[in-house]
Amino acid sequence: MHEAELARLCARGDSRAREELYRTYSPRLLALCMRYAQDRSSAQDLMQDAFVKIFRVIRKFRWEREGSLYSWMARVTLNLCFDSMKKRRRMAALFREGSELERIPDDPPDYAEAAAIPAESLQAMVEDLPEGYRTVFKLHCLDGLSHKEIASLLGIKENSASSNLARARMILAKRIKEYNYED
Repeated sequence: MHEAELARLCARGDSRAREELYRTYSPRLLALCMRYAQDRSSAQDLMQDAFVKIFRVIRKFRWEREGSLYSWMARVTLNLCFDSMKKRRRMAALFREGSELERIPDDPPDYAEAAAIPAESLQAMVEDLPEGYRTVFKLHCLDGLSHKEIASLLGIKENSASSNLARARMILAKRIKEYNYED
């Protein structure tokens, strides 16, 4: 079923359409929630909450082009993820300064240095970033959001989003250099 028709039927309360929407998009939305939740169980809870909200407000969705339904659902889901994060911590604590910044390597790692590191190790390096840096890094690099979109979503200035991404990249560069030096 075309996504515009699927959304229209869901807005009418059609249970088959809602089931199809859930079956079609739940794996992608769960993957999105997994990036920002503390664990799989929390991610599943967030995804369920997202679908409850999606079904409640889907009448507000306006189809524009193929893929716009998922984009809209992802935005609703991301907003819930960040609301959850705000409840766990104050947003100000997310953007603490990292003392590691003073010891950033002068020569950033090249592609070959990063590619030589196992994916699990790179993922662990990303997960070990201070939460604010990690959040901005994931939103930009994994979810493809612009600095303007990140700023709007997190309630920060665009310059803050940009500087937090730069800091995340510097910390990762340092850790990649250290990892390769240790081997």
